[in-house]
Amino acid sequence: MSRTIWIISGETSGDMYGAALAKELWERQPGLTIKGMGGAAMRKAGVEIMVDSTELGVVGIVEVLKSIFFFIRLLKDMARRAAEERPDAVILIDYPGFNLRLAQRLHKAGIPVIYYISPQVWAWKKGRIKTIAKCVRRMLCIFPFEPAVYDGTGLDVKFIGHPLLDILAPLRKSDIQRDEKLVLLLPGSRSNELKALLKTFVQTALLLKEKHQELHFVIPLPREKTRKLAERLLEECNLNEEQIKCFQISVGDTRQQMKKAIAGIAASGTVTVEAAMLGLPLVVSYKVSWLTYQVAKALVKLPSITIANLVTGQTVYEERLQYDAVPDKLASALEDILPGGARRQTCLEGIEKCVKMLGEDTKASARAAEAVIELLEGRAGDL
Repeated sequence: MSRTIWIISGETSGDMYGAALAKELWERQPGLTIKGMGGAAMRKAGVEIMVDSTELGVVGIVEVLKSIFFFIRLLKDMARRAAEERPDAVILIDYPGFNLRLAQRLHKAGIPVIYYISPQVWAWKKGRIKTIAKCVRRMLCIFPFEPAVYDGTGLDVKFIGHPLLDILAPLRKSDIQRDEKLVLLLPGSRSNELKALLKTFVQTALLLKEKHQELHFVIPLPREKTRKLAERLLEECNLNEEQIKCFQISVGDTRQQMKKAIAGIAASGTVTVEAAMLGLPLVVSYKVSWLTYQVAKALVKLPSITIANLVTGQTVYEERLQYDAVPDKLASALEDILPGGARRQTCLEGIEKCVKMLGEDTKASARAAEAVIELLEGRAGDL
């Protein structure tokens, strides 16, 4: 019997996980129809893209408010279309601001919802746990501490390991040699992140260059659209000819660059998990609007926003956030993780511990696919 599944992703990382999941689903049920909201990775995998999510990864209260009417229309349209087409199940990947609202509408319409990559309700908005338990049939978690968050809710929760471990396995095993002169500047994949962080990262690099003349810097970006923005922002830094030579922009090779570099500075997000899995010491940074920061400070009660630190319970990656995200403080922290730096060995040991705790090569995408098929077929087997 032909079945249809939707996969709904709103960010670059979710697009990547959705693509890997789609491939595993087709291995088990080749006749499956898979449609959804996603980006280049899901499209390349063969998913029928109903909504392109390439630029939908918006962070921050002010930033979301600017697009609020677009998201309201999108939510209504997706809910209406689901009610009309009646997919056999909808898989929601993270992106809680949108996906939890969609989950409520799907549940009301009687469409089974599987949540893959748990919303970070353990960080803030714990009131969402009740909503999730009510609307979601199965929750698939990628961090070992997450299942306990849903204890007592009655929700079917599975820890399946982190899909990045499988996605990055070939690169992790490669023999690419590290360049001890190469430092990465990773300002994020979203336009608003580049605008908030790139100039600060460049100024940080110039401070570091004053003490370490041998260093050069690569700015890896996900797509050509972000390259154009990065080039404009670099021009606004008013660099002289000698300074310009220190920086190179690359597109589409972020992971290879992380395997090659000796250290880096990165926007908080999935890229920091990738860096840990590829053995790259980092300093983590982030800036948002004043209002978003004030709200987050009041609501988020965590010792860190970096996954490697939360998983291990120690400071693997130093953080320089908001008012501390300034060139002199970033440069000092970055210098500490260069070869011979005061924190480099501690950082490397923390990275190794983090990867082990995430499950090594867990075949997470395959386990997620099995969990989806299991639900579709009405089986309750153990993963």
